[in-house]
Parts: sequence; C-alpha cells; structure tokens
Amino acid sequence: MNNNYPQVQEFLHQRADLQIRLNLLPYDGNPEIKDRDGKKYLYVRKRIGSRLTSTYVGEYSDGLYQLLLRNAREARELKKHIRRLDKELAELGYSEAELSARVMLNLDYARANMKSNIYDQAVLEGVATTFPQTEDIIENGQVSGMVASDVQKILNLKHAWEFILDRDVISYPTDYSILCHIAKLVNEGFYQDGGRIRGVPVTIGGTSYIPPLPIESVVKENLEEILENEMPPEEKAIALCLYCMKAQVFNDGNKRAAVIFANHYMISQGAGMIIIPEKDVPAFKKLLVAYYEDNDINELMRFMKDKCVKTF
Repeated sequence: MNNNYPQVQEFLHQRADLQIRLNLLPYDGNPEIKDRDGKKYLYVRKRIGSRLTSTYVGEYSDGLYQLLLRNAREARELKKHIRRLDKELAELGYSEAELSARVMLNLDYARANMKSNIYDQAVLEGVATTFPQTEDIIENGQVSGMVASDVQKILNLKHAWEFILDRDVISYPTDYSILCHIAKLVNEGFYQDGGRIRGVPVTIGGTSYIPPLPIESVVKENLEEILENEMPPEEKAIALCLYCMKAQVFNDGNKRAAVIFANHYMISQGAGMIIIPEKDVPAFKKLLVAYYEDNDINELMRFMKDKCVKTF
C-alpha cells in the first residue's frame, strides 16, 4: 500500500468530505405522505437493519415535500460516491484501522464540546459573536446581526472540526497533507485554494516579526522533526500548533488551521484537546507575539499546558 499512499490519501479526504456533506443534510430518508383526519403530514422513511422507521417532519406543503425529495436525491448520490470510494480504497489494499477505546472516547469528548471549541476559536480570530449566536450558526447555518464573513468563518470551523472527527481521518497520520486540507476548509469562500502553501509575503499585526516565505519541503521536515521528538503528546501538539502559527504556512487562517491540526494529533493519541479559552485569549496573544519575536517557546508552552489542554 505504501506505493499507493498519495492516492489512498486523496480518496480518504474525498470520502471524509462526502461524509460531512451527508451528515449536514437535515433529513435522512425518503419522504412519505400520511393522511390523518383529512390532513396530510410528511415523514421520512429509513431502513435500519431489517426494520423500517418513520420520522415526523411536519404538515404537508409542496415546498417542504420538494425539499425532502431533493434531500433524498442528494443523499443517494453522496452514498453512491462513498461506496465507489470504498471500493477503490479496497482495490488499493486499504483497510480501516481499529481505533482504541481511548481514542473513541476522545472523539466523543471532542464532538460533545465542538460548539464551545468553535466559539473559543472564533473569539481568538476576533469574530464578533456570542455563544448563542455561534450555536445558532452551527445548528442552522445562519443568524441575524452578524456580518456574512464572520458567519462563514464559523461554518468553516465547523466543517474543519467535522473533518478531523471522522474515524478514517483521525486514524490517518498527522502530516502536512492533513494540515493543508484543514487550511482549505477554514479558508473556504475566502480563497480559491486556501490549502495551498503561501507564495506571497505577509506581515502580522502587533509584531515586527516578518515570517519568511515557506518552502514545502522545509515545512514537511519541520513537522516530521516535531512529531519524532520524544515528548509528551500535549507538548508535541502545542509545538505543532505554534510552529504552524509562526511559519504562516498559508495566506490566511493559520491560527485556525494550526489549532485544529494540533487537535488532530491530540485526539489521535487519546490525549484530550487543545483550545485557547475565551478568557485567556488576551494573555495568549501577548505571549504569542513574544514567541514570534524572541523564538523562546518555553513560556508559551507552559501557559498552554496550564490553560489550554483539556483532558477527560
């Protein structure tokens, strides 16, 4: 399978994206109309094992019925594509890794806290949102009283978190390709290819530090060096996070991508999560600027181990 690594990698990314789209569909099943007391009601019908189930949706209307039909058609197409990718992965010799009980618990822990994690990340990015607004965007895709770009950033964070919380993706090595795909998701709608390595100079507000243009081979080597170091998982994840922030690998979204990338490693190790809490964002930013300018990671490492590591 080693010779097929790039192709397997691409297929797994495609399958994770398709699964996210499938999970985002509001209804799972085929529409059916039931008459009761002279009124029509809409349900979605789904087979689970050998049993058919019906879930109530609402009172019949042409608009709702057409929505359910479109939803069912899209679900069938997505499932068809996923089956095709499963077949192609099997032909390449890929088999799913069995996740440990600890990693499965970590996945559940991350899913249960995803809304609060996204809120804290949005605050770190300067998005003007409240937790109820963030929750509303995650659940409904929209909210009043916020600019469209901020809403898009929160939706992108949701998609990136859902990507790393896919079982296939979390069983995959934490590497440069995972980082690029996360960056692509957090930059969706802002850059045509937000996962492509930066090719233009950038400056960072609040600091005199100017990151050099990243070179793909060097970025890969630096990530591998961190991953091969003998250190506890949380320290390794923090080092990955801070390196990606300082290197400014992409045109934008580097802090968002770095935090989620570090969490891919943390969760894959069953080590918890790394999140900069809302109340600690000012102190974190101050220490981050100091790290940019003097290259001393120790104080920021201590701060993040104390304030930003969540265990279960």
